[in-house]
Amino acid sequence: MGRTVARGRLAVKRAIVTGGAGLIGRGICSALAEDGWAVASFDLVTSPKGGRHIHCDITDEVSVTAAFAMLEWDRVDLLVNNAGIAAPENAAITALAPSDWRRVIDSHLTGAFLMTREAVPRMEKGASIVNMASTRAFMSEPHTEAYAAAKGGMVAFTHALAMSLGPDIRVNAIAPGWISKDDDLREIDHAQHPAGRVGKPEDIAQAVMYLADAGFVTGEVLTVDGGMTRKMIYAE
Repeated sequence: MGRTVARGRLAVKRAIVTGGAGLIGRGICSALAEDGWAVASFDLVTSPKGGRHIHCDITDEVSVTAAFAMLEWDRVDLLVNNAGIAAPENAAITALAPSDWRRVIDSHLTGAFLMTREAVPRMEKGASIVNMASTRAFMSEPHTEAYAAAKGGMVAFTHALAMSLGPDIRVNAIAPGWISKDDDLREIDHAQHPAGRVGKPEDIAQAVMYLADAGFVTGEVLTVDGGMTRKMIYAE
């Protein structure tokens, strides 16, 4: 799992997770660390557990380059592009400022591009990239254009990268649905999901672990939403 053979010896696998201090990011870092991976969280905020923290603004090219230099890893086995502004709502399209649009797009898509560009030269055959998309790439609520565009871009970025980097490096995406640690959720919230509950960070971490090891899967988007996007809804 968290170990690989390198130059005739057993070596610990190395993973970089962006946004490791967030809800999903903490779950991913913790799961990887528990599985024996060396984990580095690239974030502006320190993660409480699950690996080493590297201060980084992933939207800034200079900051990304400096963060990799600080890490001092000559090999990366897994990159999880998880960071990004989590709030999906924006102003009405007629009032949405270009600066706010760019801020959301950069936090997800430009950050993933800069991180990938820096990580790929350090990746060997068998390495993997996992991009965090969202079910909002496929379905929307009103006034979520910037977030939806960013996550839709992550889907396209994923299959394009898979073609460019294969067969040595596999690239996949995860599209989480409703993920929460809130114990105050209502029964109706859970009932919207055919799986019977709202998702947990651990559900996304398990998907990352699967894709990191799934040698015949690339260019795919794994939807992890408890079946919510498959459920037909009629107004009563």
